[in-house]
Amino acid sequence: MQLEGNIRKMRTQLASPVNYFFPVGEKEVEMNQLIGQKILLNFTGQINCISCGKITKTSFNQGFCYNCLQTAPEASESIIRPELSKSHLGIARDMEWAKKHDLIDHFVYLAVANDIKVGVTREHQIPTRWIDQGASFAIKLAKTPNRHIAGILEIFLKKHISDKTNWRAMLKNEVAEHIDLLLEKEKIIQLLPAELQKYVEPDNKITSIEYPVNEYPKKLKSVSFDKAPKIEGMVKGIKGQYLIFDNDTVLNIRKHNGYFLQVNY
Repeated sequence: MQLEGNIRKMRTQLASPVNYFFPVGEKEVEMNQLIGQKILLNFTGQINCISCGKITKTSFNQGFCYNCLQTAPEASESIIRPELSKSHLGIARDMEWAKKHDLIDHFVYLAVANDIKVGVTREHQIPTRWIDQGASFAIKLAKTPNRHIAGILEIFLKKHISDKTNWRAMLKNEVAEHIDLLLEKEKIIQLLPAELQKYVEPDNKITSIEYPVNEYPKKLKSVSFDKAPKIEGMVKGIKGQYLIFDNDTVLNIRKHNGYFLQVNY
């Protein structure tokens, strides 16, 4: 079967294992059904901005043309650095957008993809955010009324815990399973100053996430459509937003938001 169109990051559904759906144009491919099968992805050379839709020679920040990188609210610097959000002061690229995305409840969380890390996400992005990062376990740490406060809390915790995922270790499934997230949460709460402790989330549920992977790679070779327009192989599994192929190559789908592909399977 062949589909073609602009791609977006895979939609996910928490299950055991996670269900993946790959948007190609107006349709979606149920990726779990393709594990163990061959797939051919052919990049036509066309990239469309995921914000304005215009053709762009270069994709910035996972899908934007340069103009939208500078002006679109969904590409603002506070997406990467939540502490820089000023929407609570009435300052934003688009206040209507900010009301729906920044001035809502956010969670600061602890997750284990390879080692323990701290992160921030909007309330409605749980567990999507955890899945996209390839986390095996995660727990809510704090709940804040806006993005800025969540960012301030994350900045404080980054003195003690990393905010990065080692994607290579994550894709090799090198997970530090000995980490007790509830115990780590209790330790971290003790580190918080009084003005931040009031945001601590009482929900101590640990979410475990299983991925549809038949075999994890021992070595990794990351591939990109910018260097290899045609990527093909047998799909061995999916973790985070990566496709894992039988020749130990991995492809970050999210990195190629807006690329126009022909997908054969």
